[in-house]
Amino acid sequence: MTEIKKDATSTADREIVITRIFDAPRELVWEAMTNPKHVVNWWGPNGFSTTVEEMDVRPGGIWKLVMHGPDGTDYPNKSIFTEIVKPARISYSHGGGKKGGPGAQFEATWTFDIVEADKTQVTIRMVFPSTAARDMIVKEYGAIEGGKQTLARLAEYLTKM
Repeated sequence: MTEIKKDATSTADREIVITRIFDAPRELVWEAMTNPKHVVNWWGPNGFSTTVEEMDVRPGGIWKLVMHGPDGTDYPNKSIFTEIVKPARISYSHGGGKKGGPGAQFEATWTFDIVEADKTQVTIRMVFPSTAARDMIVKEYGAIEGGKQTLARLAEYLTKM
């Protein structure tokens, strides 16, 4: 247990953690995150749309998508799922970025925790290879604000499911 805590602490300078509580049961939030027909309706910051090319939600499965910015810029992404614990946790290795821009590489874990019967807390934890890599993604892509906007879009979409 101490070793796990030590490892988690040692990544603090190269991670981003974003949390939000949703007024929806965990199974519904899980469905919105793992079904591409739902993902395309909320993934990405405000003004973005998303095309899911492939989404094979299983360990080793590939998730390819293109985020389309409001200015017409495309952001191709490819992730490989590393762990799926339905409906509690999804982990994936992410690669992507803006066409012609710097790449974004990180390990992501999304946890889905029951707060109450119809409330779910989602925590996104992204761990980057270095502090500089994290800082570049925050500056270049607005990763923290973009993550918050993405979760806000998910909250809105969940009311329609």
